[in-house]
Amino acid sequence: MLAFTFPGQGSQRSGMGRAWVDHPSFELVAEASEIAGRDLASLVLDAPDEVLKETANAQLSTFLVSLVVLDAVERIGLAPAMCGGHSLGEYTALVASGAVSFADGIRLVIERGTAMQVAASGRVGTMAAIIGMSDEDADAACQLAETDVWVANYNAPGQVVISGTPDGIESAAAHAKTLGARKILPIPVSGAFHTPLMLPARERLRAALQAVTFHAPEVPVVANVDARVHTDPEEWEGLLSAQLCAPVRWRHCLETLAGRGASVLVELGPGGVLTGLARRTAPDVRAVAVAVPDDLDKLIDAVAGPEIWNAHSPVHQGERLYTSERVVVSPTAGVFEPEAGLAPLEHSALSQATVLPGHDGGSSPGSMLAVGDRVGTVGTTDIRTPFDGVLVRWLAMRGERIGEGQPVAWVRTSGEQR
Repeated sequence: MLAFTFPGQGSQRSGMGRAWVDHPSFELVAEASEIAGRDLASLVLDAPDEVLKETANAQLSTFLVSLVVLDAVERIGLAPAMCGGHSLGEYTALVASGAVSFADGIRLVIERGTAMQVAASGRVGTMAAIIGMSDEDADAACQLAETDVWVANYNAPGQVVISGTPDGIESAAAHAKTLGARKILPIPVSGAFHTPLMLPARERLRAALQAVTFHAPEVPVVANVDARVHTDPEEWEGLLSAQLCAPVRWRHCLETLAGRGASVLVELGPGGVLTGLARRTAPDVRAVAVAVPDDLDKLIDAVAGPEIWNAHSPVHQGERLYTSERVVVSPTAGVFEPEAGLAPLEHSALSQATVLPGHDGGSSPGSMLAVGDRVGTVGTTDIRTPFDGVLVRWLAMRGERIGEGQPVAWVRTSGEQR
């Protein structure tokens, strides 16, 4: 079961969109530029780090590149069963889930970034990471400082971010060292994000949120403020407003995703910070970062495992032509039943554990599929392929209970997704 996660401000870097220029998904940048009324291609391709560090630019560029990556993943036939995002990334998650439209997402992120930048200019603030300390001790360090400093991010076991005035950060850091913190790392930001110092930004953000139509998410989205799934669209306006001044409970969000059955946590967007946090927080769940087109190969490996190639593959041993590989996923949850008469391109060298009952695991030419062909059912719901190609391998067993968005069949395509 796949869970998509999306990074927040701080993951941006100069030229982060360059790897995607020749990919079809880069067309989203032109669409976003039209909505924003400015050239966003230059922002994600050419803007120097100094420009991208500005809060408004950092948020918009990270949001846009994350959506380009999401579109690229969707083009290979993968969809999430759940979503979550870190701070700004929560907005990306809501777009990914269908709760917010692409256009509204662009407008919201522009307003949020501008509002936060203005608030930061009115009251100097900064942030710092505390390494090697429990959540409770980090809270205590902030309380002992007796000034404007708070825990802003509960990121992972032993990693907490504090936020406040420079004096508050300095005092809390000194108390944290006394309480046993291993390391204090300043974060180069110009605002005390996710604290009461962001209250001046709330009125502008609320006005933007009220202008948006929220829809019921197509897949569950875990909220930062309480690490719970919220399916009622009317709740998200308040949740996003509260998120501005409340701590991001990312560790708890990851625990929620894992607790709801996520087997692969996929970070989509620039950098790979969330993947590291996922490995520390949920070590039993596989974590993969997709930041550039080559990372799509890693995602395919994570979903289907390493044994997807066999003697019938028209490539030399060890070569992998992932650009032609696609995965058919289930549109809903339930018990999987493969379509009768379909035979995968299997070989006896593959583990019998991956072969459906009734298939002997021997050599087979593989059934040819056309767009719209039914590959199986989940209860009364048909699973149909959006691709032409040959059925390479089943990724679910007959009678297996699967989740929404879970891969069920591997297809080697003869054409593009339709």
